[in-house]
Amino acid sequence: MNDSQQEHLPSRDRALIEGWKREERQPFIGWDFGHLDGRMIDQDPPWSYEERVRSILPAANSVLDMGTGGGERLLEFRDIWPPRVAVTEGYAPNLRLARERLEPLGVEVIESETALYDLLPFEDDSFDLVIDRHSGFNIAEVERILAPGGTFLTQQVDGNNLDDLSAAFDCQQPWTFFTLDWALEQIKGTRLVVQDAREWTGQSHFKDVGAIVYYLKAVPWTVEGFSVEKHLAHLLKLQRRLEREGALAFHSKLMIVQARKLHSEGDG
Repeated sequence: MNDSQQEHLPSRDRALIEGWKREERQPFIGWDFGHLDGRMIDQDPPWSYEERVRSILPAANSVLDMGTGGGERLLEFRDIWPPRVAVTEGYAPNLRLARERLEPLGVEVIESETALYDLLPFEDDSFDLVIDRHSGFNIAEVERILAPGGTFLTQQVDGNNLDDLSAAFDCQQPWTFFTLDWALEQIKGTRLVVQDAREWTGQSHFKDVGAIVYYLKAVPWTVEGFSVEKHLAHLLKLQRRLEREGALAFHSKLMIVQARKLHSEGDG
């Protein structure tokens, strides 16, 4: 929809579009969706990643947080950090933030794009615990750096998460293959023994279309090449749906895997 077409829209729609453009310009730093508090509401899965980390972190002497973002989640566990704490992050703005927040606390901050399966710059058997919330991982590298008897805990977003939101923009998620079954298949043949593996489907509710705009700019693979101008017709269609339904609900899908590294091939 070009500018001349927009001029013929009702004034209310034109005001909405200006608001959506402001949302599009909002900065997104770290992995912090605080801007959407009360506007994007996710149902909780039947497990708590945070509680799981808190239950196993006190027994560790070392921990690696893969894809830490700006360190937001890791800082929640500051009171029970072990003597050695390291993180990886590959996105430059997040990396700067992680260094500012974490290095003064003695954390090793390593530039590594784990979502691209980089080799990790750590010695074999380096960590008692490797945690990963929503970041890609190379399972061979996780196995290598994890100490015998150590734990790997990861919560992941299924590749079909919010697939109906993508469909609302005539798009498809790029990683539909990434499911719990696929993740478990990667673990086969390693010295990692799965202790827990679960998947869950719920809903994410958006209270206004501007919240969707902000989310799509923050998570760009949901709708590749998204912009307000390019996808204005789709946004207006969602606005009409919002007015009918009161909120916009889409399918969310998560998985969690916890595994222990064997001491030897014959260890059970």
